[in-house]
Amino acid sequence: MSLLHRDTRRDALDQLSCFRGEFYSCLTARSDALFELADAVLCSDGPVRSLPELSLVGEHRRGHGGLYSAVARGRIDADRLRQVLASMPLPRAVDGRLVLAVDITCWLRPNAHTSPQRILCHTYGRGKDQHIPVPGWPYSIICALEPGRSSWTAPLDALRLAPGDDTATVTARQLRELVETLIQAGQWQEGDPKILIIADAGYDAPRLAFLLRDLPVQVLARMRSDRVLRRAVPPRQPHTQGRPPRHGSEFVFGQPDTWGTPDTETVSDTRLYGTARARSWDRLHPRLTHRSSWAVTDGTLPVVEGTVIRLDIDHLPSGATPKPVWLWWSGTDATEADADRLWHAYLRRFDIEHTFRLFKQTLGWTAPKIRTPEAADRWTWLILAAYTQLRLARPLAADRRRPWEKPSSPDRLTPARVRRDFRHIRPQAACPARAPKPTLPGPGRPPGRKNTRPAPRHDVHTPKKAQPAKRPKKKTTTPKPRRTG
Repeated sequence: MSLLHRDTRRDALDQLSCFRGEFYSCLTARSDALFELADAVLCSDGPVRSLPELSLVGEHRRGHGGLYSAVARGRIDADRLRQVLASMPLPRAVDGRLVLAVDITCWLRPNAHTSPQRILCHTYGRGKDQHIPVPGWPYSIICALEPGRSSWTAPLDALRLAPGDDTATVTARQLRELVETLIQAGQWQEGDPKILIIADAGYDAPRLAFLLRDLPVQVLARMRSDRVLRRAVPPRQPHTQGRPPRHGSEFVFGQPDTWGTPDTETVSDTRLYGTARARSWDRLHPRLTHRSSWAVTDGTLPVVEGTVIRLDIDHLPSGATPKPVWLWWSGTDATEADADRLWHAYLRRFDIEHTFRLFKQTLGWTAPKIRTPEAADRWTWLILAAYTQLRLARPLAADRRRPWEKPSSPDRLTPARVRRDFRHIRPQAACPARAPKPTLPGPGRPPGRKNTRPAPRHDVHTPKKAQPAKRPKKKTTTPKPRRTG
């Protein structure tokens, strides 16, 4: 082993031990049981299927009763854990920029009638062209993205949406607190490139950019293909009477004759998508109305300008017919290099889907049948802390592949493969949890006596009903584009 490689392993082990110590200090009640529960998630053989089976893992030295008690009545200082996650080494883009992806994933609980604060969550892929709402707990998760092709991310924050929350407002507040925490941790300093926030079409990108306009961030999000934006107002001619207009001509995504000449255009060859053509148009904004969430008290609606990028590719790896992707960036005066960098950065947003799949299918995030949302938040933070330990243990892990799997280089190990070797890495790192004290189980409910205090049942919260719309006489094949924000 070379001296450089030995120093790299020592630094990685020191960072892992430091995080484990800081994570233990964030556990303010039943800390030993919660800490060993996170170790059991990382050291169990195979995917996590149920919560009590984690008590059988050798690294968890307590019984299943203490495990349930820790999840139900333990305490985690979430604010301090956010600061610890923000102070860890984070991946950056090629230009040194922090790239954050935000998305909502749901913990579905359709049969948990005794669990409060459940919301109807939209699900996909449960039928042909069907989006069936299922009761559950939606979580807004923010991750830092890596620049290259990878299934690794760096989860930084998780927030459960409560009934009645506005997604844009809650997400903007969550992003604001996280960005301020990153600045306090020294992850961004004056003179560094602005932090890039990437979101999907479910978010109102202009509103996010408007709410975060005082922070060193830029917003990049996909827009639906039926949107209509407005150009900037042309210079006013002398001696023109009347009220000056606030919006220019229309830019209809579905009508190429309204686009005009693009400000930038790039063509590049890619390995997965063939020829990629990116065109951008500068200073486009949505026409806002008081009927939407933009309603203000003074009656003045802002004009949020940005750059629109249209990406066209030749083919998809799955063989499906590709559709154009429309992106909106909160910056203006984009160059060809900016447009090319932005659509490449947006493709990296899908790495967060790999993280969600690992949370649910391997680490067992949605496997426990937890009753209260507070316990669900506690378990969610344990999963984020466990994943962070996997990320810090990447330089220390060996490739323990299955006989039918291909070998992988140490720098290309996936999170699941790093988890296979974590049991051998754990003894080298610090373990602040104390040994369990011998005790006897409680008496429990006497035999033959029924439960006289059943748990209360809670209804699923649904959004406020809108005004009933008039039934159209005939379904049109060409839907009307959205002309407002």
